[in-house]
Amino acid sequence: MTVDPFSFAPLAALLDLTSSGLMALTSLLTPLAGPSAAAAAVVLVTLLVRAGLIPAGIAQARAEQTRARLAPRLREIQKRHRSDAERLQRETMRLYREEGASPFAGCLPLLAQAPVVGLIYAVFLHPTIGGHPNALLTEALAGVPLGQSLVRAVAAGTADGATWLVFGVVVIAIAAVGELTRRLLRPAAIGPDASTPRIASGLLGVLHFATAAVAVFVPLAAALYLLVTVAWTLGQRLVLRRFFPLPAP
Repeated sequence: MTVDPFSFAPLAALLDLTSSGLMALTSLLTPLAGPSAAAAAVVLVTLLVRAGLIPAGIAQARAEQTRARLAPRLREIQKRHRSDAERLQRETMRLYREEGASPFAGCLPLLAQAPVVGLIYAVFLHPTIGGHPNALLTEALAGVPLGQSLVRAVAAGTADGATWLVFGVVVIAIAAVGELTRRLLRPAAIGPDASTPRIASGLLGVLHFATAAVAVFVPLAAALYLLVTVAWTLGQRLVLRRFFPLPAP
């Protein structure tokens, strides 16, 4: 038996609050966006969340700059202690501590967004919220319900031309932005050989491909959130890279 986590009172109240907020934004945006007002509300929420995370993005850029600056010393530590994993970890953490840095700095934007994505996902999955029919499930973008996922539409045999077009545009856009991010923002080399940047870049590409793949399984509203998020991330990192440039390799 599957237990819905949003059946617990605190999470149910949070879900109801999120739904009410999205409905209020939808009503506010209807004169401008018409039948696409709910989709515009999701986009606006995404932009507000990312704007609130700008300080965390700055911290992430500083951390990336610090890691790049420390890369030569980290490579030396790895060469010196490659046969002793415990000593390698201890010396690495000591270096970060001496420099007032952390290898985990900059993870906040990713962690902070997870609950938001989860809430948007949940809002467009529940037929009733707060004991009332979920009005957001009647909202659509270009005729495609915001609560519909591509996989579910295909399984139900309801995937029409509009469904394929809208999801196709969203998924291809996520993949394209991910590829641009991989090409324009290659990670700095930290490992002891020249293949490290290529490996890191490859992992980054896999991550963005996975994001595009996730978009076909989640409701369209959540897929829109993912698209706006990856686009914002690329733009923000390009801007911050000018203020926090990486040292020449």
